[in-house]
Amino acid sequence: MSKTLHDVRLMAHEQAIEVRPEDVDFVLAERLDLSPSEFQLKQDLVVTPEQEKQLVKDTKKLARGVSPQYVLGYSWFYGYKIKVAPGVLIPRFETEELVAWALKKLKNGDKVLDLGTGSGCILVALAQEAAKKQVTQLQLYASDITDSALRMSEENFLTYKLDVTVRKANILIGLEKFDWIISNPPYIKENEQGYMDQNVLENEPREALFGGKDGLAFYRRFAQQVRDHLNSHGQFLLEYGFSEQAELRQLLTDQLPDFELEFRNDMAGKPRMVYGKWQK
Repeated sequence: MSKTLHDVRLMAHEQAIEVRPEDVDFVLAERLDLSPSEFQLKQDLVVTPEQEKQLVKDTKKLARGVSPQYVLGYSWFYGYKIKVAPGVLIPRFETEELVAWALKKLKNGDKVLDLGTGSGCILVALAQEAAKKQVTQLQLYASDITDSALRMSEENFLTYKLDVTVRKANILIGLEKFDWIISNPPYIKENEQGYMDQNVLENEPREALFGGKDGLAFYRRFAQQVRDHLNSHGQFLLEYGFSEQAELRQLLTDQLPDFELEFRNDMAGKPRMVYGKWQK
């Protein structure tokens, strides 16, 4: 007897009882190519045997603690489908605001580095959206410390036909000079592990998440290196943890007195982003 989406959904929720219901629904909707509203309205949709088989397989992975995006093999970022796999950070919606801020400032021909690129989501969204605004001839660079991230980012750049120079680097060491450096670096404090989703801890790369005892290890090294890697009047945009603004402001003010700095909250009202422009 044929099963409906309602039947399969009930089964999935029962089998993955410890998984957040919205995560189960997200995977089911994506597999059936339904928007969130279509998913709610089409509960009587008849599921084919092949679809049911796939959904059963997906549910087992979710029940084992695999993140929904890793189950699917992709995530959504700024409206773009981005391939992801274990070992590569899953794009966060908050980071879209970093891209939106950069888009207001980018100019034709800018040389841009996505530092700690991970899946490459920042550069994909930035390049695609810049083209829509007739901001062209961007020189695109991406760097990361892990081979798995660099391989995944290259796949995504290829999918979107982007010409990106990819480099393996630890922060900025060995890289050239840029007009722009954009980064969502590791910033979670070591003592914050207890508050984190188990899925994140078990699936996502620690080196892309944790920023040392106070979460600021990356920013200290970045502040020491950044002048050697920016062109005159070069700019940077960094994401940071919402509990770190006071310490980060102090650090950057002390280390980069010749930079104009601006801190911004995200849409949820949490401190999230810092912009810097070299005054030289």
